Amino acid sequence: MHSSDDYDIVCRYPAFEVRLNKFGGQQGLFSTESYNQGDTLIQFSIRSTQPSPTYLTIQIGEAEHFEFEPDHLKYLNHSCNPNVFLDLTNHTLIAETAIESGDELRFFYPSTEWKMDQPFDCNCGAGNCLGSISGAHALSSAQLSNYKLSPYIQHKLTH
Repeated sequence: MHSSDDYDIVCRYPAFEVRLNKFGGQQGLFSTESYNQGDTLIQFSIRSTQPSPTYLTIQIGEAEHFEFEPDHLKYLNHSCNPNVFLDLTNHTLIAETAIESGDELRFFYPSTEWKMDQPFDCNCGAGNCLGSISGAHALSSAQLSNYKLSPYIQHKLTH
């Protein structure tokens, strides 16, 4: 884990801050409020859709990927032990665990992505870290059973 001294605040929003890691250069979305498990942090909408994935899109169909509104949700990073879930049915960001003010908000990328545009080696530091993240297609049913999944990923797994 990083200390708050490792980050510079890039911009502030109601209930959130985008912070820049001084050492790694990565930006992330941090909560400025506390939440209980199951709480809604924010409602979002779809700003635009496109037929192909990009680094900043969320998959909702075979050839349907969207960008967030509000825009600062694009700073949600990945974790194999996520503290938030993107509820794509209700367009809400939900607390998976209790969240304290100052916590970075992270979701499980394969919960929404079948095959990612930019796979990467994960360094989330979680005890259950999967190592390589390239989308749900590359994970076993047993691995995915530990996570909440979007309707599209659930559909892909059963068809």
